[in-house]
Amino acid sequence: MMRRVLFTGGYGYLGGRVAHALAARGWEVTLGSRQAKTAAPGWLPQARLARLDWDSPENLRGVCAGHDAIVHSASLSEADAARDPQEALRVNSGHSLRLLDAAMAAGAGRLIYMSTAHVYGAALTGTVDEGTLPRPLSAYAITHRVAEDFVLAAHAAGRIEAAVLRLSNGFGAPAHAGIARWSLLVNDLCRQAVVNGTLALKSAGLQQRAFIPLEDAAAGIAHVLDLPKAGLMDGLFNLGADMPMRVIDMAQLIRQRCEAVLGFRPALDVPPAGAHETAGPGLHYLSAKLQAGGFAPARRAAHEIDQTLLVCRQTFGKPASAERV
Repeated sequence: MMRRVLFTGGYGYLGGRVAHALAARGWEVTLGSRQAKTAAPGWLPQARLARLDWDSPENLRGVCAGHDAIVHSASLSEADAARDPQEALRVNSGHSLRLLDAAMAAGAGRLIYMSTAHVYGAALTGTVDEGTLPRPLSAYAITHRVAEDFVLAAHAAGRIEAAVLRLSNGFGAPAHAGIARWSLLVNDLCRQAVVNGTLALKSAGLQQRAFIPLEDAAAGIAHVLDLPKAGLMDGLFNLGADMPMRVIDMAQLIRQRCEAVLGFRPALDVPPAGAHETAGPGLHYLSAKLQAGGFAPARRAAHEIDQTLLVCRQTFGKPASAERV
């Protein structure tokens, strides 16, 4: 019998890719949404649909019922959270608690809460593992941290099998072109390549980020869904691919892949380093707990960039004039 998973945020950037990956692994996927959907999306036609009323405990319990697992990735974006911190607290923290309560009341087997590496701080440096002290500074990070504590407390009390995944800098093609997450660094640079023929950085690009292809993010979530109960341990996991790169190096990789996939090499516009801009200490965003349990990321950064460039070409049209080589 197929296992059933409820996905909140399944129509979003991360959720769309993960929902598609879980369906390919044999899960029966239910896409939860605040809006009443009349038909499954074309990119996942076999999906079941459920309307989520976050103000109705009865609705949430009913939607959770019958599911073996729940993956909760619905939240306000960083930009929306910054504009309205109180709304971020209501949605990112409050809705997560309501879903957790509903999942426990409905007898759901396991809940995964998708959190963020931003809970560790704004600019990550050095070695970051699950024992690193969180220093959330933004409304986005603070409200995710609040939700984390509720989920981990329920797991520690044995009320539900649960896990918190602190995802690092995910990048890659969306499940469909209608997902407008072009503000994310790698996606924005791919869009710039197609639209402008130039990659324009806002800094010298010396800072490192813990980039993880969405393929690996999806595989990590599937791995946690399949872990035996003992493998969940305390429930807290970093989810990164251990492939930190400087922003400037990622931009250069995108230029190379653009040449290979689209036939031209975009120009690169990099401002000089400011007085206080240095490379700083290296970044090691460790996912050792997941990897000790058998998680093996594929680390196919080039493949993910290739697919993103192709979606950009489909979405934004023919590439602009650029440096041909």
